[in-house]
Amino acid sequence: MTRSGPEGVDGRETPGDGAPAAAGGILSRGRRVRSGVTVLLVLALSGLMFTASARLARNQDGRHPQNLTELVQSEERRVKSMTEKVVQLEVEVTGLAEELAPTEVAAPEDVVNTGIVAGSMPLTGPGLSVTLDDAPPTQLGRGATVDQLVVHQQDLQDVINALWAGGAEAMTLQGQRVTPTTAFRCVGNVLNLHGRVFSPPYTVSAIGNTDALQASLDRSPAIDLYKDYVDAFGLGWKVERSSSLTVPAFEGTTDLQYARVPGAKDDA
Repeated sequence: MTRSGPEGVDGRETPGDGAPAAAGGILSRGRRVRSGVTVLLVLALSGLMFTASARLARNQDGRHPQNLTELVQSEERRVKSMTEKVVQLEVEVTGLAEELAPTEVAAPEDVVNTGIVAGSMPLTGPGLSVTLDDAPPTQLGRGATVDQLVVHQQDLQDVINALWAGGAEAMTLQGQRVTPTTAFRCVGNVLNLHGRVFSPPYTVSAIGNTDALQASLDRSPAIDLYKDYVDAFGLGWKVERSSSLTVPAFEGTTDLQYARVPGAKDDA
C-alpha cells in the first residue's frame, strides 16, 4: 500500500497540509517551554530575595558590622576578649603548677625542720647526754678478756638508735653533729668519725623530751646487755639530764657518694 502523507503520532494519517500543522505544534510547545522557564526563573529569583532578606535580618539581629570600620572594631574587641581569657588561663596554670610543687614555696617551719634533720642548722634545748667508757685495765687480772673491757661500735649504735626512737630532734657524738649520712667505725678502742679519731670516753648528746629519751634507753634490750657488762667488768655508763644542750651545725658535706637510686643501672 502506498502512503499518501506522513503519519501522526498516533499512527493515523494527517491531512494533506500536514507540514504547516506540525510546525504550528512545535511553536506552541516552544511557547509553553519558555513560559515554564520564565516561571522557574521568577521563583528562583524570589527565593534568592527571600534568602538575602533573611540573612540581612539575621545580621541586623546579631549586630554584625555592615562596613569595614565596624568590622575592624569588632575584631579588635574579639582579640581583646580572647587575650583576657589567655591571661586568665595562664594564671590558673601557674596556680596548678605551684600546687603540684609545694616544696618550691615551703613554709618557714618546714624549712627549719628540714635544716634540723639535715644537720645544717644548730639547735639548743633540753636533752640527755650518755657517756660510755672502757673498763679499767685491772679487770684483766680477774678473768676478763680485752674484748669484754672496751666500748664497741655496736654499743654506740645501740645508744644512738635508742635516742632516735625516743624522739631525739638532734644529736652529737663526741661533739660532732650526727646526720642521716653519718657513719663511724671503731678500730680497737679508737673511734673514727668524720675523718677524725677519738678515744674513750664516748659521749652521745641528744636534744628532746628528757623523760621520753630516758624511757627509750631503759626499754632497749641491747642497752640492758651492755649494762650487764657494766656490772660485771666495770664498763663506764653515765646518763645526765640537761635543761639546755647546744648541738652545732654539721660542718662537712652531706653529698651521697655511693648511694644509688633503686633500680638504676650501675655507671660502671
